[in-house]
Amino acid sequence: MIALALIVVVLPLAPALAAALTPRARPLGAVAAASSIATLGVAIAVALDVSGGRRIHALSGFIYLDPLSGFFVATIALVVALASFGSGAYLRSEEERRELSPLQVRLYFIFFAIFASMMLASFETGNLGLLWVLIEASTLASCVLVGLEAKAVSLEAAWKYIIISSFGVTMALVGTLFLYYAAGNLPGSPTQHLTWDYLFAHARGLSPESLRLGFLLVVIGYGTKVGLAPMHTWLPDAHSEAPSPASAMLSAALLNTGMYAIIRFQALTGPALGTRYAAHVLLIFGFASVLVGTLFIVLRGNFKRMFAYSSIEQMGIIAIALGFGGVLGYYGALLQILTHAIGKAVLFLTSGDIVLRYRTRLVDEVRGVLSVTPLTGAVLLLAALAVAGSPPFGLFLSEFTIVRAGLERSSVVLVALLLVMLAIVFVALVGAVAAMALGGSPDRPTAGPAYTERSSRWLAATPLVAGLCALGLLGVWIPGRLDTLIMHSIRAIS
Repeated sequence: MIALALIVVVLPLAPALAAALTPRARPLGAVAAASSIATLGVAIAVALDVSGGRRIHALSGFIYLDPLSGFFVATIALVVALASFGSGAYLRSEEERRELSPLQVRLYFIFFAIFASMMLASFETGNLGLLWVLIEASTLASCVLVGLEAKAVSLEAAWKYIIISSFGVTMALVGTLFLYYAAGNLPGSPTQHLTWDYLFAHARGLSPESLRLGFLLVVIGYGTKVGLAPMHTWLPDAHSEAPSPASAMLSAALLNTGMYAIIRFQALTGPALGTRYAAHVLLIFGFASVLVGTLFIVLRGNFKRMFAYSSIEQMGIIAIALGFGGVLGYYGALLQILTHAIGKAVLFLTSGDIVLRYRTRLVDEVRGVLSVTPLTGAVLLLAALAVAGSPPFGLFLSEFTIVRAGLERSSVVLVALLLVMLAIVFVALVGAVAAMALGGSPDRPTAGPAYTERSSRWLAATPLVAGLCALGLLGVWIPGRLDTLIMHSIRAIS
């Protein structure tokens, strides 16, 4: 099983190796798609192996897998697969239009591969110091993708992203050091004092004062990566300026990597501090994020920025679910992580098709998508409904579970406030997307088909249809093995 865990990290690097041989988007896209499907298959095998509660240790905890690790590995591998298919079609179109040079195409696939590999590796380590290193490495790799187009706005977004994220990861490092200090009185070697499994087993012996400050700094630090307000300011710029497949990776994968770290640290606070302290911190940041996301979604402008603010809102919902706690709260949070990852990947990949055809990112300049390109228009509308929490899609089920958790374990006032903001987001997001999809004929001629070749059209359509089918399925049926994996993930952190 350790061999399979290592394969999950190595397989996504295949496009980077292929990019050393050719700068052409067609072969690199094929390699990326093939390697991502293989990665997804191995990741599912890893998740199934640990779904029953099995834990895997190696190299003094530097390699560690449990059900929570398996859940995130499978989720992110799925996002990588969707984005890889989208990357092949998108980059081929940009290459044909001479919007990207051979060097830019090569750089995209190199850093896309490194980005995916580092994120997957971060879920397979039990050492919290190495976790920080891997998340920082994923930040550096994704920064290149944000600034890939080398335009003034994209370079500014990349610069803003790296500056704010660097501040965040510095705070996360300081928080990790406080946790290490909190474990100073525990027996065992210094290496064990940063190992998740050892710390969780000895959490009652952690120094409460250091742990309290460490957790707050970790939430601020990794919360910057997650996009929690008020540390969210890099996210709309980066997501709107990156190539759309990279935006899908940022929103559906990178944010969840930071959330994974927060979940691990939250689990350590319970035995030493009780559950209320971490719950209050997460509820404050969660509601602030939902509020910020709601306010900016209402303002119609750049539709990729609107989708980015939806990600901020969704991460806030997950933080609220973790704050509510209990089996229902954690179950809702993990299900929300999975369904949001799929939904937002589909939404950003669809936005790429629209950008290629309309050559604009403004909501008011996109009309008649459903009549101009029926598949893209239909997927756009359905994906928006899914992300906004409409039945029968999976996000409705996860948000319903979170509301139930709030009613059981928290205040009715907080639940009512959350429901009001969810309703506003639903109306604003679906209203804007409906205007784009159903708004009659375009006000100005489009730039032509997004993809000139039939193979590219099929490649672009594959992740959209597959993602929508998965969201619909998760709204009416949770597979037994997935349910078992989620339940054992909850047991691993509570």
